[in-house]
Amino acid sequence: MTDLSIVSAPEAKPAASSGWKARIELTYAYRHAKTRLVRCQRQGPLSVQRAFYPENDVCHTYLLHPPGGVVGSDQLNVQVQVEEKAHALITTPGATKFYRSGGRLATYHQHLQLAAGACLEWFPQENIFFPDSQVRMNTQIDLHSDSRFIGWEIMCLGRPVIHERFTQGQLTASTQFFVDGAPLLIEHLLSDGDSQQASLAGMHGYPMQATLLIYPATDALLPRVQALMLNETQIISAVTLLDSLLVIRVLGHQTEALMALLTQVWSEVRPDIIGKPACIPRIWAT
Repeated sequence: MTDLSIVSAPEAKPAASSGWKARIELTYAYRHAKTRLVRCQRQGPLSVQRAFYPENDVCHTYLLHPPGGVVGSDQLNVQVQVEEKAHALITTPGATKFYRSGGRLATYHQHLQLAAGACLEWFPQENIFFPDSQVRMNTQIDLHSDSRFIGWEIMCLGRPVIHERFTQGQLTASTQFFVDGAPLLIEHLLSDGDSQQASLAGMHGYPMQATLLIYPATDALLPRVQALMLNETQIISAVTLLDSLLVIRVLGHQTEALMALLTQVWSEVRPDIIGKPACIPRIWAT
């Protein structure tokens, strides 16, 4: 028996100048003693794999981005709604790549909505921005004061593994985090080629940056998270508590090191926030 309703619009291949207009809407609900993906409405190459249940009641989902990456004029829109008492964990099977765009803008909008008593763990793997890509990203997170959220966003400018820098192009990224309609965090990142990467006010010459958001958090979590950062010599990190929102910002050179640190923090705080030990998605090991 399945409660999943899937609605797929026709997928006509776009003209080279128009790009994909891809959209996916996911709704999770608590039914029959577990969280279920009850609605998936999609258009274009955004899709999900069949849900996994390694924790019995938590719905683990793999979000699949366009297999050929994102190019200029592509428009991606991801909408996630988690209903009361539902608990979803969403990740991606690999990095999302934003390729050279020839001056055309690619846009990526993510809107995550949590009802009272809902829980979402949002763990996409890294976004890689190739030189000469033009990208505008926006992430909006709307929570109820009684909901729980742990999530990250990882940005990689260029491909440091082959010593390629983000020398040309532009990335505009914004994050808005609301609880009961009140903003707890509003951030903007503008990277205009090497200027932001090299600046002291920007990324200090590091090609990668990540932000991990944890809600609701308390003062007691601060020293425990800070202690995890003490032995890191290749990563710059900062931990801030904004009301009940814990914000961890990280700069680094390698995806593996950033992912390892973020996963370590998640493993530390998950029992406090979620009431369960960390259950690492198997896809991260491939």
